[in-house]
Amino acid sequence: MKCPNCGNELEEGHLICEQCGEEIQIVPDFEPEIENSITETLSTLAALQEGEDAGEGTTDAGESPEEDLSGLEEDSERSRKLWVAASVLILLAVAVISYGVYVYHTGTIDYQIDRAREYAAEGSYTEAIACLESAYEDYPDVAKLLFMEADYYYLQNDNVMAVQVLYRIIERGDFPREDLEEAYDKIITIYANQGMYSEINEMLRSCSDQEIVNMFQSYLALAPEFSYVEGSYDEVLPLKLSSNTAGTIYYTMDGTKPTRDSMIYTAPIFLESGEYTVSAFFVNDYGIESDIVSKTYTISLLVPSAPEIELYSGEYTEPTMITVDAIEGCKIYYTTDESEPTADSVPYTGPIPMPLGKTLFKFVNISEDGISSEITTRTYTLTLRDAIPASQAVSGLITRLVETGYLEDTVGHNSRQSGILSYRFSSVLRIGESDDYYTINEYYDDGTGIQNRTDKVFLVNIHTGEAARLGYDDNGEFMAVII
Repeated sequence: MKCPNCGNELEEGHLICEQCGEEIQIVPDFEPEIENSITETLSTLAALQEGEDAGEGTTDAGESPEEDLSGLEEDSERSRKLWVAASVLILLAVAVISYGVYVYHTGTIDYQIDRAREYAAEGSYTEAIACLESAYEDYPDVAKLLFMEADYYYLQNDNVMAVQVLYRIIERGDFPREDLEEAYDKIITIYANQGMYSEINEMLRSCSDQEIVNMFQSYLALAPEFSYVEGSYDEVLPLKLSSNTAGTIYYTMDGTKPTRDSMIYTAPIFLESGEYTVSAFFVNDYGIESDIVSKTYTISLLVPSAPEIELYSGEYTEPTMITVDAIEGCKIYYTTDESEPTADSVPYTGPIPMPLGKTLFKFVNISEDGISSEITTRTYTLTLRDAIPASQAVSGLITRLVETGYLEDTVGHNSRQSGILSYRFSSVLRIGESDDYYTINEYYDDGTGIQNRTDKVFLVNIHTGEAARLGYDDNGEFMAVII
């Protein structure tokens, strides 16, 4: 058999031309009901004809045989013509009805789907797809036809055509939501199986349906979101960067283009006084990079004033307390080792006893926004007159603690603990009007070599060497408890 459209020789049993795609129309056998109808019609016509033929030999009374014969012949001829015409009309009507039934039957969606499945079962995917395309022309609102077609392309490893067919569902935009979701799901599955994550990202970024985007956002790499809009601020900003799904954010703070070698965002970025241009991009777990987003921030903060200290630098011969005036909204920190004070340095909580010898103090105010003031420095030299040496005061304290049974020996053993107690000079303190004492702190070593300070502070009179323990009176003032 040859194709009536292009003349291509068709294989036996093929109803679709592989050359031009033309569908071969073959008129099927009549349905039994139609065949029975035709048979009955023809039988009726035949009976009528026989009746007319049988009446040709009779004549009415009073007519001559010649006149009767002539009249009968004319009637017979006329009847034959009518019979033939009626037969032809009936046959034509039956043919038209039969063809209409055939066309209707072959044009139904179920018929085309069944034919497509039969072809697919035989591995004839080209013919199956042709059936589905033919049906889709008549039923463009049935997404099932396109899903089947995409599946047949996929079974032939033709992923490109499978995706194109599925895109037809998406691009129409008027299919039910479940069809759209299935189309996206199938396309993403095809892309993911091939590692084409960039294509998934681009497809989702162009999708206007946020619910569908949320369903597959793990494949999406959106630009990082900033917790503050760019602009000018008069406070420290704890800038947070966030992404739409799991992955890594890379950023710079000087306006340069970030790369995968740039800083990795792990915690809020604190922007203090100055101008910053923060640039960042996101890389999801599939290695897809987002666009780079940049924002500029200008931070203008009030710098606190430097700490004010009532006691001037100089040489002193009596124990003296160092007092720093606090300002609202700031904390004071200080150092005595010539390093710059920071928020990690020793906090100032009250008057500080002046140390023996020469000491350089550095003080700084740090605001709640983390802004540091200028540093205030003081140098103090304390020399005590007629005072016993500090080392002698420590030795005398240990001896006294052994005498009272607090220590078992001068090494520092005691019956209450398995470790060693030791004592270290700290400062000079005036208690009352004129009693000056060395303050000596106690430390405990549990055998690890690490000395931890205990909560006990001992005193030794700088002139008499008398040992005491630091205590407080009813007013909360320092007092010496003699031991």
